[in-house]
Parts: sequence; C-alpha cells; structure tokens
Amino acid sequence: MPTEAITFPGHAGTPLAARLDLPDGPHLATALFAHCFTCGKDIPAAKRIASRLAAMGIAVLRFDFTGLGHSEGEFANTSFTTNVDDLVAAVTYLNGRAMAPSLLIGHSLGGAAVLKAAADLDQIKAVATLGAPFDPGHVTHNFADALPRIKADGAAEVKLGGRPIRIGQGFVEDVSQAALTQALGKLKAALLVLHAPKDAIVGVENASAIFMAAKHPKSFVTLDDADHLITSKDDACYAADVIATWAGRYLPLNPPAPPPGAPEGIVRVSEADPAGFLQDVQSGPGHHMLADEPEAYGGTNRGLTPYGFLSAGLGACTSMTIRMYARRKGWPLAHVRVDVSHNKVHAQDADTGAGDKIDTWRRAILLEGDLSAEQRQRLLEIADKCPVHRTLERSSHVVTELI
Repeated sequence: MPTEAITFPGHAGTPLAARLDLPDGPHLATALFAHCFTCGKDIPAAKRIASRLAAMGIAVLRFDFTGLGHSEGEFANTSFTTNVDDLVAAVTYLNGRAMAPSLLIGHSLGGAAVLKAAADLDQIKAVATLGAPFDPGHVTHNFADALPRIKADGAAEVKLGGRPIRIGQGFVEDVSQAALTQALGKLKAALLVLHAPKDAIVGVENASAIFMAAKHPKSFVTLDDADHLITSKDDACYAADVIATWAGRYLPLNPPAPPPGAPEGIVRVSEADPAGFLQDVQSGPGHHMLADEPEAYGGTNRGLTPYGFLSAGLGACTSMTIRMYARRKGWPLAHVRVDVSHNKVHAQDADTGAGDKIDTWRRAILLEGDLSAEQRQRLLEIADKCPVHRTLERSSHVVTELI
C-alpha cells in the first residue's frame, strides 16, 4: 500500500506528524486511527490494521498526538481534551482533502478520545475501540507514584514504557474529570468494542461499561490472550480482520465497475508478513482471504496454499455446475459435496508421452437425494463441464507486466 508522510495543524496550530495509508486500488472510504496513551502512530497494531483496511479500499490516517512521536508541541501542556481536539483537527484536515472519514478507531486512551469526538461528528458512521478505558482518568494509575510531585511542581517527568514523559497537572485534572457516559449516549455511529480479558493495564470491566452505556448497533469481541498493546502479530492480525469485516457492514463501500477484460474485477495479493509467506488476498472490498504455506515449508499455515486455492476453485465450480443443472432439470438433488486433492504425477503415467510431471486433481463427488442411477451418472458427466475444470485441462495464457 502506498503511504504518504504528511503534517497538519493540531489543536494549537502546531504541526502534527501523520501517515496516510492509501489503497492500491479505488479509494472507497477513509478511517482515522488514534493511538494509545504516550504511544505513537507506528505501533505494530496500528500498522497492521491500516494495512488490512487499505486492502479493502479504506484509506487510514494515523497520527501522533501533540508532543508525541514526530509531532511538535509540548506533551506536558496537553490534556485529554486537547487529544480530542487533535482528532477533530485530523477530521478537518481529511475533510479538506475530500477524504471525509466515516470510521474512527482508537486504542486505549485513543479509544476513549474517539468515543468523545464521535459524539459530535455526524459524519462518523462507525467507531471501533481496542482496550479503551470507560473512565479516561484510569490512565493516571500508570504514574500514581508521581502524582504528588506533579501536583506540587505543576509537572513532572515519569517513565512510561521505558521512556521519559513529562506530564503536567492540567492533564491529570482534565483526564480525571473526563466522562464518557454522556458521549456514549449521544453516539449515532455503530460501535465495536474489542478488549482482552487478561489486559493488565485496562481491565475488561471497562469494555463492559462502554458496551452497556452505548446504544445499538453495538458489538463486543474478545481479544482472548492479547496484551494491552496487542504486540503479538497474530492478535494484531485478528483485530485487523475483525475491524475490517465489521466496518464493511456500516460503511458504503461501493467499488467502481471492473476494468475491461476483467469481468470479476481485480484480485490483489500482497505480502502480509515479509519474514514468511503469509499473503493478503483481496477481491473487491467484501472478500478477504489469507494464503500461506505449511509450517514444514517455512510458512505459518494460516491460510490455503496457492494450490489449495486452485483446488477450492475446482471444487466450488464443480458443485455450482452440478447444482445449476439439477435445478434446471427439476431433479431432487438435496446436497452436493466435492472433495478435491492435488498431486503431481509423471507425465508418462498420464499417457502424454512427455517426461515432465503434470498436475493431477482428483475429485470425489457426493450427491445426496432421491436420484436415479441415470441421473447420478448424468450429473457426474456434467461435473466435467465445469468452467474451471475446462480451464485446468486446456492450456492457459498468463500475461505478466512490471508495474
């Protein structure tokens, strides 16, 4: 996916650093991602979610709040309210680029911020939170031992995640007074709450409180054993897939007509893990799959192999072709099952006269229903007329170009 490094003015006019992850194909919608407390736009979970949404045609803007990451300004002078204002500034920036966001995603305190912001943004159609606190003041327990110093001196340096962060008394007071009950009551967007039961930073009871305070439509999905930062690649991928699938239900993702010569549109395959073989397979905004290799061959076995996809295509086409014929004839076919296996055999075994190996697919077809022997035999013959079967049996032409 192409990514733009951009800046836009934050709540105080200081430049905020951001990345705009764009779809490779048509731009169908825009999302805005708010990171966790003192984190940044480039945490693995944010990048994975942005990549998955971009594959669906959804552009994603992820930015560093004032005073964090590569954004300018003093974090010690910020507050929960200014975080919300930074979010609104990001929405304003995207609106100005004719990329009005309709989806907000927030992680931890960023989740609380998107809930607060979305309540007053009618353009937002969907909001997703990950590990968000119901009480934003919850974050102060991360530096509870420094609260007396912050109160006495107006600000103090604390260590969070191994990094020194200067926190001001204004932040402590503002976040302690923040409340989400009213914002959740005003929320007009669909809500997805994701939380891990074992989250040691923000307890899962926060997710329950957010969910109960919100109106329908709302959904609650557990992240199982994930930690608060969703550092595991598998957990980040799962969260990304859930958000992407759920968002497609509430955002108007209407792709343009397919290009000439590709009646079913473009199937885009892109690396999901350059260290292995995992691939994102996207067909339009509504169909996503994973391709991989078995662990024995260096993969992670999280998706069908390339030959598995070919076998699936043959099996699906066979079943559909049989069903269409039986339906047209009015025959009592109750159910079709097609088991497909793939292997390579020596060409001489197939009587081709060549010495190379050729691909062999074997189909085992189960036909259920009160069918006569003649009807079963005819349906078996029809299986060989399936278009994918014919494609595999005859020579194909693959044209390759470098983009």
